[in-house]
Amino acid sequence: MTQSTVETEFQTILYSAQDGIATITLNRPEELNTIVPPMPDEVDAAIAIATKDPEVSVIVLRGAGRAFCGGYNFGGGFHHWDEHITTDGEWDPGKDFVYSTAPQVAPTQKFMSVWRSPKPVIAQVHGWCVGGGSDFALSADLVIMSDDAVIGTPYSRMWGSYLSGMWLYRLGLTKAKEYALTGAALTGVEAAEIGLVNQSVPFAELEDTVTDLANKLAKIPLSQLSAMKLIVNQAYDNMGMASTQILGPILDGLMRNTPEARRFVELAESKGVRSVITERDGLFGDYSQAPAERRPNPEHVITP
Repeated sequence: MTQSTVETEFQTILYSAQDGIATITLNRPEELNTIVPPMPDEVDAAIAIATKDPEVSVIVLRGAGRAFCGGYNFGGGFHHWDEHITTDGEWDPGKDFVYSTAPQVAPTQKFMSVWRSPKPVIAQVHGWCVGGGSDFALSADLVIMSDDAVIGTPYSRMWGSYLSGMWLYRLGLTKAKEYALTGAALTGVEAAEIGLVNQSVPFAELEDTVTDLANKLAKIPLSQLSAMKLIVNQAYDNMGMASTQILGPILDGLMRNTPEARRFVELAESKGVRSVITERDGLFGDYSQAPAERRPNPEHVITP
């Protein structure tokens, strides 16, 4: 197979394709690849490019720098989404629910393009993979984490709700309830042990492990890969995943606008994200409040 040439220029991601493998890299390393516009649209566009490219059989997702994705960026008060969810500076629940559920514009649905693509998608997860970043990663077909990576939904405690529902569909009832209610953080090793992700490996082996898996898949006929992905996806679609993905973003909008949530984001805007996450996670002693051995190694960096 040959190198694919892509002329599209992106602001928040990088795209490349070679030897049957397309690589999409979230590229806001200085901000832990947190989600801002136009990242969801650009991921969707890159998935479309890879899906249409006859030379591509497998897609790899990863993050530049020291994290896969730190979730939705709310440090500036979430104002970068105002056009879609506010009117005259005030939250507009009507605009929010329309925006968050319409397939043509909803960020969750843009990220779910990895689920809908007929080509297998592997998420290569290192560093932080939290909040909406975890919803995105878990939408991939296969998820490989580094041992010291941390995945979780701290929004379970404040300012959010499950978006894609992939935490629910990847876990059984017992564990799904546990993590939905506590938002507890998991290392890569722990996530693999409970079946949330496929595999956890030392960071030094992460890239080679993903590349080896992608190369093996690329040797299987694409029609065969697509058929097997479709039958599995269809089983979960039949369980009502589309309905979950309508309810999740609507609840997320509501939970972003309770009195407690408004105080949370206002404090983040005025005093910084660190202040509010210290308050949110201090009781649980995890995420940034965890001991060093339960936080990602900051020296583990992906350089595109």
